[in-house]
Amino acid sequence: MASANPDQLKLARNLNSKGILFGIARLANSSRAFVGSSDFKVYEVDLTDVKAEPKELGAHNSYVTSVAVADKTIISGSYDGRLIWWDAEKRSQIRAVDAHGKWIRRVLATPDGKVAISVADDMKCRLWDVESGKMLRELSGHKAETPHHFPSMLYACAVSADGKYVATGDKVGHVVVWDVATGKELATVETPVMYTWDPMQRRHSIGGIRSLAFSADGKQLAVGGMGKVGNIDHLEGKARVEVFDWQKGERTHEFPGDKFSGLVQQLTFHPDGEWLLGAGGANDGFLQFFNLKDKKVLRQEKVAMHVHGFALNEESDTIYAVGHGKIMVYEMKA
Repeated sequence: MASANPDQLKLARNLNSKGILFGIARLANSSRAFVGSSDFKVYEVDLTDVKAEPKELGAHNSYVTSVAVADKTIISGSYDGRLIWWDAEKRSQIRAVDAHGKWIRRVLATPDGKVAISVADDMKCRLWDVESGKMLRELSGHKAETPHHFPSMLYACAVSADGKYVATGDKVGHVVVWDVATGKELATVETPVMYTWDPMQRRHSIGGIRSLAFSADGKQLAVGGMGKVGNIDHLEGKARVEVFDWQKGERTHEFPGDKFSGLVQQLTFHPDGEWLLGAGGANDGFLQFFNLKDKKVLRQEKVAMHVHGFALNEESDTIYAVGHGKIMVYEMKA
């Protein structure tokens, strides 16, 4: 694979879109992408279209928080607790499933496109057969309440490149790694710095794990969120990333953040391990590249929106970032 060089990072296009976009997924080897919006709708966007006129697929009953591609099938998840299957070629709904009792936070698919994965604030991770829509199994390893007896939330999940492992992460910094085939819990790791409790001002908690990613070989697990928060009414904690050898239960890297505040909403490893990319924000947003070999930050770039999610192309040299009314395209071609 040709090297995608963060030193060459530049904004190539700034495409307007509708509402706040919470997630994006690309159809492989194409310019077609699917986004979930705050106007309750799922849209298709041609990423080569200079006007990027979105085409509506259909709607949920609340915010569409995540979109996944499973071969030629699109699966969207929403605060309404439903998963909806869409036919990418016919641009029509296949089925809708009442999947969770609370807000769905993230939807993914295994690389072979056979299994969909969803996590929600009912603290459940559920695996679904993409072809039939039937639930395969439920993974329960996260407590419904925080240590201070407030509702917890299950924000994040990730699937390994070989489709064997799923990781889930919650509000209090607890991560579980699961075996996809059996549903067995394989390991846990903890990131307590990503959870803040304020006993004085509001008796309120904030933060939590917002993103997870496996390295290409499945041995490393990156965890993204936010460090301790001084003012709970604002996202004033520093953007934070930790990396683990999850099989040993050892933290190998810690990037506490020195420039940007806010949540790390998504993480992705370069397929060849050249870097780890994180994105997120508070009011403004950021892109951050980490060199794990040298344990240093390669580059940090301000983005003119809170980045809720992004997708890469096959060469990993183009980033399609989504947020408040925009799709921002960054290139880093060597």
